[in-house]
Amino acid sequence: MSGEERWCVVTGGRGFAARHLVEMLIRYDMFLVRIADLDPAIQLSAEEESGALGEALKSGRAKYVSADLRDKAQVLKAIEGAEVVFHTAAPNSSVNNFQLHYSVNVRGTKNVIDACVELKVKRLIYTSSASVVFDGTHGIFNGDESLPYPDKPLDSYTATKSEGEAAIIKANGANGLRTCSLRPSSIFGPGDRLFVPSLVAAARAGKSKFIIGDGNNIYDFTYVENVAHAHICAERALASGGEVAEKAAGQAYFITNMEPIKFWEFTSLVLGGLGYERPRIKIPAFAMMPLAHVVERTYELLGPYGMKVPQLIPSRIQLLSCSRSFSCSKAKERLGYTPIVSLEEGLKRTLESFSHLRAGNQPKREGPSKAHRYLGSGRVADTLLWKDKRQTLMTLLILIAIYYNFVASQSTIITALSKLLLVVSIFLFVHGNLPERIFGYTIEKIPMSYFHLSEDKSHQVALSVASSWNASVNVLRSLCKGNDWMLFLKVVLLLLILSFVGAITFQSLFIIGLPVAFVAFSIYEKHEQAIDSKIFDAVSFGCKLKSNISKKVLGAKKND
Repeated sequence: MSGEERWCVVTGGRGFAARHLVEMLIRYDMFLVRIADLDPAIQLSAEEESGALGEALKSGRAKYVSADLRDKAQVLKAIEGAEVVFHTAAPNSSVNNFQLHYSVNVRGTKNVIDACVELKVKRLIYTSSASVVFDGTHGIFNGDESLPYPDKPLDSYTATKSEGEAAIIKANGANGLRTCSLRPSSIFGPGDRLFVPSLVAAARAGKSKFIIGDGNNIYDFTYVENVAHAHICAERALASGGEVAEKAAGQAYFITNMEPIKFWEFTSLVLGGLGYERPRIKIPAFAMMPLAHVVERTYELLGPYGMKVPQLIPSRIQLLSCSRSFSCSKAKERLGYTPIVSLEEGLKRTLESFSHLRAGNQPKREGPSKAHRYLGSGRVADTLLWKDKRQTLMTLLILIAIYYNFVASQSTIITALSKLLLVVSIFLFVHGNLPERIFGYTIEKIPMSYFHLSEDKSHQVALSVASSWNASVNVLRSLCKGNDWMLFLKVVLLLLILSFVGAITFQSLFIIGLPVAFVAFSIYEKHEQAIDSKIFDAVSFGCKLKSNISKKVLGAKKND
């Protein structure tokens, strides 16, 4: 650096790829770096605090500024005095929210362009996406920059990114501004918040075994440091002047590792490297699409009420099953870009950075599982959770015998109970008269305490019945007042559920309940964390839905 202060700005500077770009700019000592992002203040990790970024912030070689790209005044303040702007800011691409994406990727980008032109910034490098030329239907093999934007974009994110990119390229030459757009393909690496974490979440939920499509679709993955390096190459090319800068400016460039690989092979390397099950079961993409459309439609209806963004949507199915590889010839020729980290080395570094997500590093359960505690931590728990397989199989055989002798025969409830009590009485009588040992086997006698109900226990049962009765009476009193709409809706919903359950025959209930009891608890014990997370999400959604309905009901009453 010369004695004169030369500033660059990185918008969205706390994003995944942007963090690596900021670190690289600081290491290369090319500019003083202004990091612009939404948060009111920068929050550093322990590693960043002790690293190059922390030192640069302390010394003044880097500064943080809070800025919302949708506010032009804030953008002008963030960019003022800068020579170069790296525009990397964008919303989460997995959230299909058109209004959000348009406000940032289009309006926010136009604010950045206008600020650069007004403040006479010399160079503007835009971080676009390789997905801007992908329609979600037709595969791309070694595609180059001559590919047009599709008539029907993949989703709202790519639609708005392509519009923002077009505005960036069009702005080239305005008031001396030189621009270009970079299109990285499928970025991965340390600090990734989408690709690797989503793979691990799927693996923990038992979904990592599935392959969407035939598994042969080719992909270009790009290590994050190569993406940062491409931004440096673009800036240097635009700053070089003469014919080199003229050829580099006003263009879009695909950026990859130049090592195409099968998507599911790469996924397998990531999952296997972290100790999870590798994908092996193939499911045709067309078989998943109807369900994906239903899920997406459900999200459109319930998203405003707090429904979490689903993973199973059409655009994601298309991304997972189509080929997408791109040529970097243009970037190599005009920007001087070549990858500085190989795919193999990048994968190694990525797996090392996610060591905390390895299957072997998951916290081990201390003591009995929740399922075991819910079932009383006794024989019932051991039986339903298959702790004692002999006992479980014996119980299953007895229940199956009961089903065929008392349930499948279409007996009435009274007849079935009478037969069952008769069999139990005969068994207890015969068992009680058996000797303590037969042919060397010890006969375990049933102690009388099994049938004894203590005074304390009977008192607790009586109190429980009385408490339930009083609670029911209080509910009826509240309903009679007619001023608690939420209570009324709860009662109606409960009665509808009871009417549905009551319509199920005893035989059907036995057929459904038997497998569920011996399978559901066992599955819950194995996937306790993932299931609890889903239940928590469902409860949170229900609470938000209840809150919104309550507000609307109260609002309607006030208007009346």
